[in-house]
Amino acid sequence: MNTLLSVAWFSLLSRKKTVVLTFLSLTISIMVLLSVEHIRLQAKESFNRTISGVDLIVGAPSGQLNLLLYTVFRMGSPTNNIDYESYEMLRDHELVKWAIPISLGDSHRGFRVMGTNDGYFEHYKYGNKQALGFEDGRAFETLFEAVIGADVAKALNYQVGDKIVIAHGIGSTSFTNHDKAPFTISGIISATGTPIDKTVHVSLPAIDAIHLSSKALAQVVANPSELSPTPTSVTGVMLGLNSKFATFTLQRNINNYPDDRLMAVLPGVAMAELWTLMATVENLLRVIAALVLVSSLIGLSTMLLASMNERKAEIAVFRVLGAGPTTILLLILLEALILVSLSIGAAMLGLSLALVGLETWLASEFGLFLSSDILSPELLSMTGFVLAATVVVSILPGLEAYRNALFVQLSGK
Repeated sequence: MNTLLSVAWFSLLSRKKTVVLTFLSLTISIMVLLSVEHIRLQAKESFNRTISGVDLIVGAPSGQLNLLLYTVFRMGSPTNNIDYESYEMLRDHELVKWAIPISLGDSHRGFRVMGTNDGYFEHYKYGNKQALGFEDGRAFETLFEAVIGADVAKALNYQVGDKIVIAHGIGSTSFTNHDKAPFTISGIISATGTPIDKTVHVSLPAIDAIHLSSKALAQVVANPSELSPTPTSVTGVMLGLNSKFATFTLQRNINNYPDDRLMAVLPGVAMAELWTLMATVENLLRVIAALVLVSSLIGLSTMLLASMNERKAEIAVFRVLGAGPTTILLLILLEALILVSLSIGAAMLGLSLALVGLETWLASEFGLFLSSDILSPELLSMTGFVLAATVVVSILPGLEAYRNALFVQLSGK
């Protein structure tokens, strides 16, 4: 077998130009196939890690997907709010470690405004349980201070100290601006690649303050520390529990809470349901990658077939040296497997280097937290499939070589 491998290797070297072009074609197609599969798997994990460490999301009953979309992804609109007392009940519950209130409904030049408290910057995690950091400035401390995401700062060219005006509603254009109470930007959150980057964060009392009557608002603006309003409602609450084992118990208790209409959902379950809606696009990408690979494998088969006429003399020499038709068939298959194996190695190396180099950029720009470790069971099984497909497409040129070997044998007789 070692001799046959050596012969197959030197046979490939004797046809450098066509072999190199076929090698490049195979490497590119295999890299595309592995990239799509790896990105698909990692994107699913990254999608699920938009929010990390939150055990339950609580809001008004509206369906778990809708609750997930407007609390985590800032998409859609809440059907109703829940009482602030309900948030306080959840915050003080013995099973709850921390609670983050969320209040939505306003915007700034097309970007969502979210009311919350300082617990948001302390407990909210994303990616691999990464905490929020500040590119510049700090969290809000006074009533009319705001913290903006990286995309907001970049798109609107904002800096710490700039003043912004919040508008009522979530449209990019609003005719109701809360210009009597402008906010001062106190901090810019470092890029996360999540909806946080496109959000303006203010305090819960500030959300209530800007919706006061003109007279009451003027008094609050004049004395914000003394007349800071108490929130009356929130859109949703994110909960972290003392024990994961208590998740279902607390979820059932919240859903049956008698003093307010509440619904608690598990973020992971809601994320999985949302991801299934993208299955069509996911499968389409896999089909396209597979077609690219098939075209390259057909190119490999074509190269081997085209070389058969040129290799009749070579096959005749092998027959004179005692090689049987089966040996000639195995030689062709080995040539194809060597070429594809080298292409797989080059594709995996190129993909790993690309992921290492682009890891930070992909995370900040697209929210894709892609690991450079591509040796997953799924990708290894994919390479096995590629090798099996190589054997299949190499059968035709292999049979042609086998037929030529038989012809040489019969002619010799």
